[in-house]
Amino acid sequence: MPVWSGFLTPVLEVLTDEQVWRKRDLHTAVEDHVGLTAEQRAEMLPSGQRRADNRIGWALSGLYRAKLVDKPARATFVITDAGRALLTAHPDGITKQILKALPEYQAHTPARTASSNEVAHDSHMTVEEEIEPLEQIEGGVGRLHAEVAADLLDRLRNQAPEFLEQSVLDVLVAMGYGGTEGRAARIGGSGDGGVDGVIDQDPLGLERIYVQAKRYAADNTVGRPEIQAFVGALHGVGAARGVFITTSAFTSGAREYAQNIATRIILIDGQRLADLMIRYGVAVQTRQIFTVVEVDEDYFE
Repeated sequence: MPVWSGFLTPVLEVLTDEQVWRKRDLHTAVEDHVGLTAEQRAEMLPSGQRRADNRIGWALSGLYRAKLVDKPARATFVITDAGRALLTAHPDGITKQILKALPEYQAHTPARTASSNEVAHDSHMTVEEEIEPLEQIEGGVGRLHAEVAADLLDRLRNQAPEFLEQSVLDVLVAMGYGGTEGRAARIGGSGDGGVDGVIDQDPLGLERIYVQAKRYAADNTVGRPEIQAFVGALHGVGAARGVFITTSAFTSGAREYAQNIATRIILIDGQRLADLMIRYGVAVQTRQIFTVVEVDEDYFE
């Protein structure tokens, strides 16, 4: 998918029909004009926004700053005479450098004094500088979370089995299982019948979810026999559903078996377990919170 500056020319080209475009329709038309695939259109940022919407939005913001497009009404866009002239003057496409060199853009975006370190690295533009700020923030958070996830798995593998059993119950309760009272109990140990924990979905325990947790090294995968044994254990306690969690991974045979049996089995591998711990705040703490703001259009109505 093009970076945000790669949408500058397509946006102006779509707007050359002299029509006033609504934001949503314009985004769709630009995606069609560029030829984005269904997969590219479906790409999502961690924030839940479509990646294409984010990048086209930043292109529109830059064009508006440079007075190449105008907003006759809220969430509508139209090309200006300056926009048509710039498009004609640059038939090979409008780059970020061309946009930022325009006096109108510079007047709208206050210049800041570059440090000596920034000047020294000015000739080494990175790909990240072509990505709009929100994507850079979310990409950085993603990298930090990946490091935390790896650390969490390493720590879980070095704890006693009982610690993992309690941890997975903590995660499931944090996700909302166990009702408002968070009724979950670890039952692992000798004579556990093949299950490590149970979660009561209601105060009387009429609806129960049974849990199996396996603390394995990264290269020790869980295969079909282990899942079959868990299913047998569920049948032994009259249960029809369960969650099997491991710090490693599942073989394709294990996943296929779990998908094709009547008993409802959810498989959670190490990577997903770590992601869930981060998402629901289990064994992690918030280090810093960043607030991203945008102009409140309603204020100016």
